[in-house]
Amino acid sequence: MDAIGAIGIARAFTFGGKKNRPLYDESAPELEMTQEKYIAAAKNNTGSTINHFPEKLLKLAAMMKTRTGRRMAQSRHDYMLDFLARFDQEIRGEC
Repeated sequence: MDAIGAIGIARAFTFGGKKNRPLYDESAPELEMTQEKYIAAAKNNTGSTINHFPEKLLKLAAMMKTRTGRRMAQSRHDYMLDFLARFDQEIRGEC
C-alpha cells in the first residue's frame, strides 16, 4: 500500500534520484512491459521515474485482495492519476 498514493510518489522520486534516473523522458513510456523487460530495465538502471508509474505503480491497486484494501488503493491510485495529469500539464507549459 505504501508504494501508491502520496507516499508512493515520494518513494518513487526518492529512489529515482538515488539511482540518478531522469524525472521524465519525453518519449512515450512502454506501458506494457514483460517481466523480463522490467527486470532488465531495473538491472540496467534505464527509464525515468515517471515511466515507473505505468510500468508498475498504476497496476498495484488492482492487486489488492480485500475490500478495504481495494477501497484504500483506489483512492491512492486516483491521487497518482491526478498527479500525473498535473505533471504532464506542467511539463507542457499548460499551467
